[in-house]
Amino acid sequence: MPHASLADAPPATPAARFRQAYRWMLLARTLEDKIAALYHSGKIVGGVYLGRGQEAFSASLALNLRPGHDIFAPLIRDQAGRMAFGEPILDTARTYLGSALGPMRGRDGNIHRGRPDLGMPAMISHLGAMLSVVCGMLKARQFRGIPDAVGASCIGDGGTSTGAFHEALNLAAVERLPLVVAVANNQFAYSTPTDRQYACRDLVDRALGYGVQGHTVDGTDLAACLDTFQTAVHRARTGHGPQLVVGNLLRLCGHGAHDDGAYVPADLKAAPLGQDCLLLARQRLLRDFDASPTELDLLDSQAATSVQQAVATAQRDPAPDPTLESWQPLASRWLVETANSESP
Repeated sequence: MPHASLADAPPATPAARFRQAYRWMLLARTLEDKIAALYHSGKIVGGVYLGRGQEAFSASLALNLRPGHDIFAPLIRDQAGRMAFGEPILDTARTYLGSALGPMRGRDGNIHRGRPDLGMPAMISHLGAMLSVVCGMLKARQFRGIPDAVGASCIGDGGTSTGAFHEALNLAAVERLPLVVAVANNQFAYSTPTDRQYACRDLVDRALGYGVQGHTVDGTDLAACLDTFQTAVHRARTGHGPQLVVGNLLRLCGHGAHDDGAYVPADLKAAPLGQDCLLLARQRLLRDFDASPTELDLLDSQAATSVQQAVATAQRDPAPDPTLESWQPLASRWLVETANSESP
């Protein structure tokens, strides 16, 4: 499977863009299926949270950003977006398996990974905290004279009820920051349904109260997600202030790999909202974009090979050794190294 790079250009045609997004969705699903299997076999310590059913929404956001220039703050169900933005699959495997060679050096849990120097801050929390981080990074870019940078932050429907979400979105609106907030409305905050979370007709109605532009999209429809995020990112980049995008979809698994999701009603699973975005994208490739079953089977095989290679590499890596660890955070290490390099 190809990996994104800082030099990657957006696909030239809608068909090429759709194919590219599908490949990232497929790779994310294949990788997370493997991660879940490793978790259930006792080879992963900590929680595992899957993005099954949210891959189209996540990948579409990332593919409309500019790696190396924009900011992307993904959450626990954004594996597809992470890789579409440029995160190597090996980063994921190494973090989940506790490798000392991973981006977090085998510490700080298995989901708080990132590459801040490439515009992907490590996740603090999925409950709204990352919005303010992205706002701060956008202001820093403005102070440094970096033009046209967009910051994107992801959140779930439950996270929009937190004070951190309110404060950050209010700040972004007042400062007219080029922020895109992607709200994956997957119908449950853990096991709490949306009708017990908010009383407004639709989460997108909250955008008006903050004075930001709101967008709603069917999160199971890859083409619609790509178009909606293209519009939102363009508006943010061209001076129209924050954009709030609500993707309506269903989480096709429990809150985590430890949870069977038995609280999700059967009629909701059978509704259009419960359709699998990956399967729908595959069907559309066959129907509308001249893909052949053989071509898609080859993509399946390539994804499986990429996942197998990454996991095998991570499993051979050394584990962290506390006696050799410097225990310096990345920022402190950078400051020390910079000071040493500048010493006469």
